[in-house]
Amino acid sequence: MTTAPVSVRPATADDYAAWRPLWDGYNAFYGRFGATALPEHITASTWQRFLDPAEPMHCLVAQEEGSGALLGLTHCLYHRSMTRIEPVCYLSDLFTREAARGRGIGRLLIEAVYEQARAAGSSRVYWQTQETNAAGRLLYDKVAKHHGFIVYAKEL
Repeated sequence: MTTAPVSVRPATADDYAAWRPLWDGYNAFYGRFGATALPEHITASTWQRFLDPAEPMHCLVAQEEGSGALLGLTHCLYHRSMTRIEPVCYLSDLFTREAARGRGIGRLLIEAVYEQARAAGSSRVYWQTQETNAAGRLLYDKVAKHHGFIVYAKEL
């Protein structure tokens, strides 16, 4: 079986219809679907932030050449740090369409975030995942170092 090459690029306003099922799939993976789905206004605001050049939030999409199908997404944002002068990049979301998994798309998306972060003057990219995300962690262990931190959060 041959597969078409995949390229990674920033999302555009025209990508919404193809991005949305990926976003919904990402949220479903983390239990946000049906009664626990994100409110529509959050998705709408998030999408608009990606398109606003004044926002520090970015969306990259993996697109299959030839068909033009979007196969994956990654979202990241830049923020200040108390331990660095330059901004750091938080890779917030990463998702590949189930039928396209195993093609290296997740790695391509992470590498594209690294490239974008370097170009933005960032010296660090970091992210978090659930400890039960075994498939994701197999990739993450190859492209980054786990520093052993445990995340705490409180909903306000």
